[in-house]
Amino acid sequence: MSIFKGAGVAIVTPMKENEDVNYDRLEELINWQIDQGTDCIIIAGTTGESSTLTTEEHAEVIKAAVQFTKHRVPVVAGTGSNCTREAVHLSKEAEAAGVDGLLAVTPYYNKATQGGLVQYYTEIADAVKVPIIMYNVPGRTGCNILPETAATLFKNVENIVGIKEATGNVAQAAKTMYLTDGKIDLYSGEDGIVVPLMALGAVGVISVWSNIAPKDVHDMCAAFANGDVAKAMQMQLAAQPLVDALFSEVNPIPVKKALNLMGKDVGSLRSPLTEMTPENAAKLAEAMKNYGIKLA
Repeated sequence: MSIFKGAGVAIVTPMKENEDVNYDRLEELINWQIDQGTDCIIIAGTTGESSTLTTEEHAEVIKAAVQFTKHRVPVVAGTGSNCTREAVHLSKEAEAAGVDGLLAVTPYYNKATQGGLVQYYTEIADAVKVPIIMYNVPGRTGCNILPETAATLFKNVENIVGIKEATGNVAQAAKTMYLTDGKIDLYSGEDGIVVPLMALGAVGVISVWSNIAPKDVHDMCAAFANGDVAKAMQMQLAAQPLVDALFSEVNPIPVKKALNLMGKDVGSLRSPLTEMTPENAAKLAEAMKNYGIKLA
């Protein structure tokens, strides 16, 4: 059984002026997301600035998300690392906090071999009982989970159940589905190609776009699942200028700016991430208004 189907939000981590985590704002965001129909909260992922959270903060943010969600929707925690021992440690802490699943990014910087990826994911899976979604985003990590590797892990490791596909390569996603007989839980990691991947059998999306338009992302996925492909396609295409604007600079720079423009007050970014340039911020604001999002 899938951890979730539909729209999962890769939620931001709100910060105070001093760059401490703003837990009050995180609770508000989670409640708003659930009220808007979001199907899953994905905490401490790339969009949540996990790479600049301390190990202690990482664990606390995950624990807080579980507490704030109150079992209304599943919570999936980002626990991958460039160090397998650290990934295992984070995964155990997330499991103890009560998450419903883990999202484990490939090791970054190390550039592990395919054999190294098999060992990495197997070690994490052996250390916990909760289901695991592999996270393939070679544009950020320099490491690509090839379809054959994904299939090997899915078939041989019981609690590896899915993959977040963020290569932008639809053909690679298709091959992964083929090699797993369409049984792996495929999630789009690219907001611009959710519907195309659902046409190949994806069960949903782990979305940045959902931070600012959660109802639309949920409704798009639900429309496709209910057989209204035309509606889902229309919603996908209508959002394209907004999605482009949300990725005009490195994620999560634009989406945090977008939330602040909406009055959600999620604060700043931790260095080395910087604030959005005025030119791109103006384009983002225009794309949001054109899409129908009300600015503060």
